Amino acid sequence: MDIPSFLRRHPPFDDLDETALQEVVHATHIEFFPAGETILTQGGAPAQFLYVVRTGAVEVLDGEHVVDLHQQGEIFAYVSLLTGDVPALGVRANEESICYLVDREVAVRVLSSRTGLSFLSRSVRRRELSLLESTEAVLAADPWATPLSAADARAPLMLDASASVREAAERMTKERVSALLVRLAAGWGIVTDRDLRGRVLAQGRDETTPVGEIATAPVLMLEDSDTIGEALSVMLERGIHHIPITENGGQISKVVTDTDLIALDRRSAFRLRRGLDAAATAEAVVGVGRTAPAMIADLVEASADPLDIARVAAVTNDAITVRLIELGTESLGEPPCSWAWLALGSEARREQGVSTDQDNALAYDENGDDAYFAALATYVNDGLAEAGIPRCRAGVIAANPEWRGSLSRWQERFRSWIEDPGRAGSAFSGIAFDFRVVAGPLEVRPALDPIIRGAGREPMYLRHLAGNAVDHRPPKGFLRDAVVDARGATEVTFDVKRGGIGPITNMARVQALRSGFTDNRTVRRLYGAAAVGLVPDDDALALEEAFRLLWQVRLEHQASRIRAGAPPDDEVDPRVLGPLARQALKEVFRLIDRMQEQLAVELGIRR
Repeated sequence: MDIPSFLRRHPPFDDLDETALQEVVHATHIEFFPAGETILTQGGAPAQFLYVVRTGAVEVLDGEHVVDLHQQGEIFAYVSLLTGDVPALGVRANEESICYLVDREVAVRVLSSRTGLSFLSRSVRRRELSLLESTEAVLAADPWATPLSAADARAPLMLDASASVREAAERMTKERVSALLVRLAAGWGIVTDRDLRGRVLAQGRDETTPVGEIATAPVLMLEDSDTIGEALSVMLERGIHHIPITENGGQISKVVTDTDLIALDRRSAFRLRRGLDAAATAEAVVGVGRTAPAMIADLVEASADPLDIARVAAVTNDAITVRLIELGTESLGEPPCSWAWLALGSEARREQGVSTDQDNALAYDENGDDAYFAALATYVNDGLAEAGIPRCRAGVIAANPEWRGSLSRWQERFRSWIEDPGRAGSAFSGIAFDFRVVAGPLEVRPALDPIIRGAGREPMYLRHLAGNAVDHRPPKGFLRDAVVDARGATEVTFDVKRGGIGPITNMARVQALRSGFTDNRTVRRLYGAAAVGLVPDDDALALEEAFRLLWQVRLEHQASRIRAGAPPDDEVDPRVLGPLARQALKEVFRLIDRMQEQLAVELGIRR
């Protein structure tokens, strides 16, 4: 296989255009290394080439201890190449090997491109950063990325809907399972041991009751190609403990439980959820809620995907909120009308870190008693604050009358923010337009989504909202142990939310409005805008990679603060970042600045 064909198969060369690939080929040398020959010396001269293993294998050494093995298509030496530092680890031919050596100037251009940024950010997230920059670190796999096909679970137990609940209980006891699937006329239902207690014994049903009458339907199912992380997140979010898994185009192969999936110490997230379910007082909810930061820190240290962790953090705050609402309605009595508790901002997007505050609202039917909902909102907001989730400093909480009201009043607010897009209007709508119903029966989307879609057709409003997206510019990069901000001044730390995560989130919101896309997840918004041609596909991919890397940096910083007994924040000290992370972040900052400039030009905004 010739050099271009080989490189085309492997990152970071696999997405280069033909011109860029030919430039790499012309800058590539071929070198043979006999088994046992040293390629790079630990602590020796900095790398002058980017190495690509063509045949054979090379071993990465800490002293004489082998800490990794690179094989065909893998690259090495890029940390030393990018930073000019001496190699932190040595590299030696494990067997007879041929390597492609790419000249430094061309290699740096490749690694500084969007494709290179994608590669670098994936490398950081896969913990190659730890391996390459620490002589004591070992690669940590990400179990949450494991497909459900690998989960150890039994084949499903199935019954017809006409079978009695007694037969269901006997079969479950005999087979030692906690759930079974029920064949219904319209598909599958599921019955768990909890259903037998709560829907049969607690309600005084006869043992001859058909099991189809107590089955939950339709059943949420996942495919065996979905990951353990996705399954755990869904279970946490919906408060369920069993999910059927399908394969071969829809055939159910097994039913997994949370216990099946939590081989590592992730059980803490489920213990927290169960603790909230069992909490009988607001004080008990607060006690359980205060354990959430340590649980999130555990997930960070277990190398879970950063956006999975952000979702678990939001789902956990949802669970605390829901339990407080349940206790509040028990104390105040049943709500006088239909209502909905709305999560706003980062919680609505399911993109929360450990350091977060409350952003919520409350909507109710036209005949609602505001005094009742004011009392309920105060109860919940106070409980959340006690649990370690402070009230929004801008007053965006349901206890504030401005963030509580009838559905028609919410429609008026949304329209007024669009019609009068001043600074406050665009800021508040930027929070409120990212909403999600956490609890309550009131259907709000049919009333509010059309207004949000209409906002994308209002040029003045879009310009104001985009102004917020391009206002906060990312840093320029790093100068020794300092951060160089957008004005050229040096700072001791950089705010990873304000200078990185926030701009991407805000740009994605603007592009979603322009495309009429109402999903509020940032990554989904990026690809929704790409689908209609507002954002090039490669830019959407690069922004996703940047977003994940920034979240990784943010969560690792917050977890370290928690472990040190300090309050979590977003101020990252560049001294804790290794050279690869710095290089990747520098490219992220350039990408954000370029995308902000592009958005500003498209909408006629002066920067």
